[in-house]
Amino acid sequence: MDIWTAEKIILLGFLLKDVCCRDFSISLPQNIQALNGSCVIIKCRFEIQEQFDKDLTERATGQWFKDGTDVNNNLVFNSSTSSHNSLMKGNITGKLKDKDCTTVFHELRSDHSAQYYFRIEGEGGLKWTYSETSVSIHVIDSPTKPTVQLYVEQKEVQDQEEVFEGRSVSLRCSAETLCSSPPPTLTWSSTPRIPLSESSRLEELISDLNFTATHRQHRVTFTCTITYQLQDKNKTAQDNITLHVQYSPKNTSVSVLPSSSVLEGGSVTLTCSSDANPAVNYTWSRESEGQMEQLQTGDTLTFDRIDLKHRGWYYCTAQNQHGTQNSSVMLNIQYAPKNTSVSVSASSSVLEGGSVTLTCSSDANPAVTYTWSRESEGQMEQLQTGDNLTFDRIDLKHRGWYYCTAQNQHGTQNSSVMLNIQYAPKISPSSNCTRTDVTVCFCEADGNPSPELEWHLSGRPVTNSSNTFISEERLSSTGLRSSITLHQSLTHTSTLQCVSNNTHGTASHRFNLLHSTPQVSGFHHFSFWVGVAGGASVMMIICGISLICARRESNTRRDDGIELILADREDESGPDCANNAMLSPTGSVTQNHEELHYTFIDFTNTQPESEEIRGISSLTTDYAVVQHYPGGVSEAESSTGGDQPNSRIAAVVMSEKNQTVLEQEAKMGEVFSQQSEDTTYENINI
Repeated sequence: MDIWTAEKIILLGFLLKDVCCRDFSISLPQNIQALNGSCVIIKCRFEIQEQFDKDLTERATGQWFKDGTDVNNNLVFNSSTSSHNSLMKGNITGKLKDKDCTTVFHELRSDHSAQYYFRIEGEGGLKWTYSETSVSIHVIDSPTKPTVQLYVEQKEVQDQEEVFEGRSVSLRCSAETLCSSPPPTLTWSSTPRIPLSESSRLEELISDLNFTATHRQHRVTFTCTITYQLQDKNKTAQDNITLHVQYSPKNTSVSVLPSSSVLEGGSVTLTCSSDANPAVNYTWSRESEGQMEQLQTGDTLTFDRIDLKHRGWYYCTAQNQHGTQNSSVMLNIQYAPKNTSVSVSASSSVLEGGSVTLTCSSDANPAVTYTWSRESEGQMEQLQTGDNLTFDRIDLKHRGWYYCTAQNQHGTQNSSVMLNIQYAPKISPSSNCTRTDVTVCFCEADGNPSPELEWHLSGRPVTNSSNTFISEERLSSTGLRSSITLHQSLTHTSTLQCVSNNTHGTASHRFNLLHSTPQVSGFHHFSFWVGVAGGASVMMIICGISLICARRESNTRRDDGIELILADREDESGPDCANNAMLSPTGSVTQNHEELHYTFIDFTNTQPESEEIRGISSLTTDYAVVQHYPGGVSEAESSTGGDQPNSRIAAVVMSEKNQTVLEQEAKMGEVFSQQSEDTTYENINI
């Protein structure tokens, strides 16, 4: 027989011995914890010798001994008697006939902590104490804490390991249940209580918390609490775990101190923050001309003295190995108004009668309010507010300086514009001529642009020469005064005209030199010179007539002559101008035979064929004769041909258009050849 066969026989012998030779034995837990005031469950199974099987019936009883096996001193529980009569309250929940000695003790106290032994008694001779095996019961004041474990994707991991965002996570809380009524419960810090099923009350209590990991769970502590509801109070125990989740940057933002609206010249700090695990790196950049310009790294960006070049959008980029995220802020630089200006629609030079709009603009932050004003008589007159000032129909009263004031809470700035109203020239009514020994005329014109002045004599432009002197004087930016001095002789066809023009039109003024105003008040210079010329001519004519009258007796007059009774003479005794020698009708000199009177003759009332001034040479063609008739009115009437005998002194004005000087002198000789006449020359206005 080989060795393997021998081993098999020996092993079979041992097995048969255990079956055929059963002995007393018991199965008990070595240690049990029980909560003070609660209960304890002792799981128990026993074995007896085969010969006593017939004695193990329904009437079998179980007994428990504390810290010994003496029946008299250590017995604390007997199932055959009421638990009220026992030192420990409880009952055997197992069936002794089936060799199940599981027992429950209630209302444990701290002095119940001890070693406990079991004894079985049946009918006949079955009485056995299992003194070699005992259970240790330890009564505690607080329950044992539960255990929390972390599972990721159904795999257990250590609680310090980090979980990636988006992974499936399970937190399991387990606790060894102690006997209590009602049974204990497990609760999570973020969930309501989990009721225990019937099967879990006597065994291990388990609760699972399942979710998908996000950044919101990072560094969150999850706590599992077991609660025992006792008669006087609740007793709890707990365990916890802190979850570490790795994730990309979240909630990235930029803050500005003191604020994103910063006054020019101040300091400002931009700070970037982000929620991420692991920590991020920060990069600053700004938008410049459509491109991103990188500035620096770090969580802050500081400007010690800020100006307008710093305004704009700033970007912070937060980055770790799981991703990036950006945040931006607009740096708003506030400042007082700058570059304030006024623009005028079309241009600042506006034609009279047109419309114009003044527009004010300014560079400022925050936006400004505009106020319009104008200078009026040395004072500033406020007009209106708003960026536009409009005139629908402009005239000269609107010209002048206009001011725009731009204002915000940081300051003010002004701008002005001169509204230049352009218009065609206008010649002043005060333009006139004066005479001394020369003719001087003045012409004043006003226009915008400033006009030019020209003088035209008889239709031709006049320039400075030996006979003509022209000067100009600037009266204002729009006014011009020109004077002309004429040293030359003028004919009755001569015309003088002042012409003013600019880009918008032309104005002219024609001067009537015959009506020009003398320089000295009360003395008519033009009449004076006409009178002098006339008097000289008359003296020459008298001399000629004296010779002619000796041969001519005719008193006839031409029909085209002009006769005019000019004045009455009331005082015949006194001559207007006394002469000691008078001419006789024959041309000889007589003493005091006739009274000779001299006068000045003014032709200002004659109407020339045109507005021209007739020159000095033309004065010889007009004559005035004043006759004094001592014989009475009838002689005057017959001499002058007058129909109304109302004058004793008559003046005859001879106007010959096409006669020679000799013919005119002959006519005058005929007039003066009449006898008994006192010839008087007076100031005569015709």
